[in-house]
Formats: sequence, C-alpha cells, structure tokens
Amino acid sequence: MAERRRGAALERALLEAAWEELSERGYAGMTMDGIAARAGTSRPVIARRWENKADLAIAAIRHQMKAYPSEVGDLGDLRSELLEYMELISKRTMALAAIFSVFASEYFQETGNTPSDLRSSLSAGQTQGLPPILERGVKRGEIDPQKLIPAIETLLLDLTRQYAIMTFSPPPADLREIWVDSIFLPLVRKS
Repeated sequence: MAERRRGAALERALLEAAWEELSERGYAGMTMDGIAARAGTSRPVIARRWENKADLAIAAIRHQMKAYPSEVGDLGDLRSELLEYMELISKRTMALAAIFSVFASEYFQETGNTPSDLRSSLSAGQTQGLPPILERGVKRGEIDPQKLIPAIETLLLDLTRQYAIMTFSPPPADLREIWVDSIFLPLVRKS
C-alpha cells in the first residue's frame, strides 16, 4: 500500500500534476479529474485546497516559475548579467506557453479577471530579476538612468515573451545575445 501524502508533499504532487495537465492539455483541456488521476488522489482533496480550476492553474504556474528563479548576482558588468538573466528567463518559457493557454481560454469569463489581474496573480511574491541588474548598471556608470524609461526597462522580457508565445520555445542563445548587444545596450548606454 502506498504511503499517504500530506501537507507540503501532497500539495507539491497536486501542483506538479496540475502543471502536467496544463502544459499537455492547455487550460481549456485541464480537468480536476485528470489532475486527481495524475496525482493519485481524489477531487475532494483538490477542492479542499483550491476553490476552482482557475486558482489551481495559477498556483501550478507560480509553482513552476519558482523552480526557475531569475535573480542574477553581481557579475561585475552589465552585459554578463543581462545575458545570464536572459538565460534564466528563457528557462521559464514553458510557463509562458501555459500562461498563453490561459489567455486563449475561457479563464477570463470564468473569473471575471483581466489580463492585468492575471499578471498580478502570477507575479505576486515573486522577486524581479531585472531591476537589480539595471540598478547595478547605473551605479557602475554603464547605464544612463535618463534612458531607462518603462518601455526600455522591460524590452528584453517583452522580446522573450513575444518569442515564446509565437514559437512555444525559448529564444536561442545567439538571438538573446543579439537582443542584448544590438538592441538593449545601445539604447541604455551613456553617449
């Protein structure tokens, strides 16, 4: 007889089963029965933790994103830190594909949420990896702070997100390097 899981072990198994269901079937095809079967448990066990499919989907995506942190330590130069950051966020592209399936589904009718609400739900409690890199770049004199307008600050993440949504794959390393060297750095460096 299998050992009964409880607490954090059970929640982790449920979130991983929900992630598998979401990434294989998309939000529209994700079912509580499918998740229960994958986790080797029952629907009531899931219902005690999450009120509905939408809450569980968000929790599963957040759980997956935590497995791929995007914080980069001080490497001494802006370019190295940006390339490391791009590598880390590229590992999150499967979560971006799952998020896209939520966007393309009935999630918003079910919940009454907006895309902005979804983004807030997913980013709640997450640390942001890029702002510290940009702050260090300003302190080291590698970035002109006057050039860090909101559209530029998010450009690398926006390019990665767009690529992932359009291809359901991470941008390759050579493309990420082009984005950093040919687009981002020329926009933020001191003249």
